[in-house]
Amino acid sequence: MNPAGIHSWLRSVLLLVLCGLGSLYAQSLSLQRAVVLVSPSVPMPMRETAPQMLREEIAKRTGITLATRSDWPAHTVRIAFALAGDKTLYGNPVPANTDPKRPETQPEGFRIVSETGATNTTVWVIGADSRGILFGAGWLLRNLQMHSKQVALSLPVNIATAPAYPIRGHQLGYRTTANSYDAWTVAQFDQYIRELAIFGTNAVEGIPFHEDESPSPHFKVPAPEMRIRMSEICQKYDLDYWVWTPATFPLTDAAKRSAELDLHEAFYRACPRLDHIFVPGGDPGDNHPKEVMPFLKDLHTRLIKYHPKAKIWLSLQGFSVEQVDYFYTYLAQYKPDWLAGVVYGPSSPSLSETRYRLPRQYQIRQYPDITHNVRCEFPVARWDQAYALTLGREASNPRPYFFASVQAAMAPFTNGFVSYSDGCHDDVNKVIWSMRGWEPDRSVYEVLEEYGRFFFKPELAAPVADGIGALEHNWQGPLAENGGVEATYTFWKQLETANPQLATNWRWQLLLLRAYYDTYTRRRLLYEQSLEQKANTQLVLVDKSGTEAAMNEALALVNQADTKPIAPALRQKIETLCADLFTSIGLQTSVPKYKAKGYERGCLLDFVDYPLNNRWWMADEFTKVKAMKTPDEQLARLKFIGTWESPGKGSFYDDISSVSKGPRVKTISDDATDIAWWQNGSSRARLSSQTFQRCPALDYNNLDPGSRYIIRVVGFGEALLRVDGQRLEPTVYNREADTVKEWIVPLWATQDGRINVTFDQPEESHLNWRQNSRISDIWLLKESPKE
Repeated sequence: MNPAGIHSWLRSVLLLVLCGLGSLYAQSLSLQRAVVLVSPSVPMPMRETAPQMLREEIAKRTGITLATRSDWPAHTVRIAFALAGDKTLYGNPVPANTDPKRPETQPEGFRIVSETGATNTTVWVIGADSRGILFGAGWLLRNLQMHSKQVALSLPVNIATAPAYPIRGHQLGYRTTANSYDAWTVAQFDQYIRELAIFGTNAVEGIPFHEDESPSPHFKVPAPEMRIRMSEICQKYDLDYWVWTPATFPLTDAAKRSAELDLHEAFYRACPRLDHIFVPGGDPGDNHPKEVMPFLKDLHTRLIKYHPKAKIWLSLQGFSVEQVDYFYTYLAQYKPDWLAGVVYGPSSPSLSETRYRLPRQYQIRQYPDITHNVRCEFPVARWDQAYALTLGREASNPRPYFFASVQAAMAPFTNGFVSYSDGCHDDVNKVIWSMRGWEPDRSVYEVLEEYGRFFFKPELAAPVADGIGALEHNWQGPLAENGGVEATYTFWKQLETANPQLATNWRWQLLLLRAYYDTYTRRRLLYEQSLEQKANTQLVLVDKSGTEAAMNEALALVNQADTKPIAPALRQKIETLCADLFTSIGLQTSVPKYKAKGYERGCLLDFVDYPLNNRWWMADEFTKVKAMKTPDEQLARLKFIGTWESPGKGSFYDDISSVSKGPRVKTISDDATDIAWWQNGSSRARLSSQTFQRCPALDYNNLDPGSRYIIRVVGFGEALLRVDGQRLEPTVYNREADTVKEWIVPLWATQDGRINVTFDQPEESHLNWRQNSRISDIWLLKESPKE
């Protein structure tokens, strides 16, 4: 036998040996004919809910409906639900656990263990309590291999686990503001809440009384009825039911205060289950805690008439230093036992301060915004402007690795979370928060694999985990430079082609929509920016006699984005997916087409063709140019427009908040990208002016020590400039929007070939943020030597 043949033979032998060894330690147990047994000690309604959930979810995916029994059948596979305190089930001993920690005895904990005896195998689901039974059933569903007419579990199994954090919830507000929840039926809420529970969620928060005045056109049942139905669903799955309800009126108004208490009490009376009332101190609401705390105490008095164990929570959002101090003084003086704890949300005092100052008897619940991309608590860092202008605030936004890092940093200060969500577009984020709230060190990739296995099919576990990670990576760095976007699109397109049976699965549709939308946006960006570069060339070459012809030719070039659009097939697919998502899950991606409440509420279809070059701005500027009095003025303005981003050799330009056009900018605004939400997102302003910072810092290197430089800024309001720490006096200083300011750089500053440019923060605390000063464009212009 030749060497190659020997190597091949050895590989084959090794493979057989490994397979043989593997079979000693692992095998696949068919559950096709398994029966489900439930201990009579499991409390109702979980005694019915858990086996029903298990049987129904298996039947959906396999067509197999497992039988239930109330005895111990021999010679068949059994799935047995029991409590950790049970010694036997139908005369058969419940497996004991020698682990001294025994997670299945801790609140919500469970153990899954396979036991093979003389009369076949039993898969035990042993819960500490009702929720332990629920979450054990969820683990089983996430780990089963389910195909048509097949369901199996890899053996042996012996896992015991309990959650790290006791509060793991999500806000599901049946209100007009939501981009999808308002279109759901009771059955859809039931299914979604079940699926959240399968992935470790133990709480649901409803929103609130005060939005019933403007019912959504999508409501399937009136909001007051749905609030009660959601309470019933939580009771069915033994999940905590929270209600978020702000006090948006002056609590000093006795009549309104009394009416509000009566409104609450009527709701409390009608709810079969209610565990927590959360009243935000602000956002919305602006009452002083000296009014809020007595009001909360009165709420609690009404609440415990119907739900004796329920508690009240308060956030310190928007409280001043004096108000925060008052709150802690109140706690020290009265030690209210009706207060469960504090909710930490945007504009609250820091988590570290809250944990330090809050007495240990009170809990902290985080209120993370996992639903928004911009103008929010956790904006996408350095998000490319093309995405910000088109995908907007509530696009499908799987950010698993980012949110895992956020949770890891913040969770240790807390007792858990109930996230802020305005729709199903953040579904992946909910799963990540819930699963990492159970097990903080859990691999994100493994969670995504379980997501793919359960919601799609076992063979897609790894591909979906990879594909979701790729979608998150699509949003990192300059879009034009991110060739991974095309690779991600190809990957998802191949998955789509190979799995046509998933075409009506709304989670699948959401992920496909992102893959198509990201690619379409990138192709448009490259195409439309190239058209603008060609148009700018025309403007730079123009002379006084040809200004009108140059403007016409430049407009014809940039408007090819509309007259000769790129990638029409991708555009049509986006339209189709948006229609499919409206049908499948009520996702409203358009105001005119799908009656979304507003353009910020996930209406990416309304912005799918928003200009990614400055053709709207150029058209408006050319109108102004034509009105200028002299050809010299016209010519100067056209050359200024044409060289806006290309100021010439030795000069520099930075678009302050652009990840691709601001290479010298060292600062990152907390939420600069697309914060300028003008004309409902359809502003005709220059693109660079729609992103900005208030106090940017820039570093310039390789300057000519013998040359004079000018700093030019476009923005609004004040710009208090320093070069190398020294404040400079401007030579031109216009405060109106999109006007110019200029400074001469002293020669001493450039002698070492570099400068640092910074801006002081003007005192504008009295202004609304929309009136705050801002800087969008900066040039460092090298003056031509004088002859």
